[in-house]
Amino acid sequence: MEIEMKYGIADKERAEEIWEDPQLLAIGDLDSRETVLMKAVYFDTEDHVLSENDMAFRVRMEGSRIVASLKWNGSVVDGYHTREELNVPVTEESYLIDPPTDLFKESEQGKALLELVGDKRLVNMMENRFLRRKMRADSGSAICEIAIDTGEIVTDGGSMPICELEIELYSGEPEEIKAIGASLAEKYGLVPENRSKYARGLSLARKGK
Repeated sequence: MEIEMKYGIADKERAEEIWEDPQLLAIGDLDSRETVLMKAVYFDTEDHVLSENDMAFRVRMEGSRIVASLKWNGSVVDGYHTREELNVPVTEESYLIDPPTDLFKESEQGKALLELVGDKRLVNMMENRFLRRKMRADSGSAICEIAIDTGEIVTDGGSMPICELEIELYSGEPEEIKAIGASLAEKYGLVPENRSKYARGLSLARKGK
């Protein structure tokens, strides 16, 4: 399961301040700090069978690494996101254009995907293109990843900027990432983001129909 806090950031200048925040530097593994170029492509059928069944199929290039992800059963309260997730490393860049539908066939959810899609073709619904600055952090009661994303969501219905903070729990107490997020939100005027990049892009794409 993926568990994370999401916050919208007002602008890139504020994002820079957060990245250098003393609180984060105190708990962060400074050797893990890095900037990675991300390109995420979300796929669905022409009739949106996956999104209508609360399922997302994503292929993302993370620097030189490519990962296919299947997400489902998402829920959110005040920026606190939980969802089931499967990740499969892949090697073909062609999967960013035309991924096979059987990538997750060994799992029950992958089999459910195959039944939903049938012989329909998966098409590009949106792309997220952004820079991710990230580092691992250990607060003592939780290990997490702190990430700041800046870029854009691109769909046939238009585009919108990405400027957000994500705190993803790796292990430990979920309440701890809520506490870290609340502290940063108060200090920098952050707004809890209840919509994932996918949800925001989906709304934008539908406006173009």
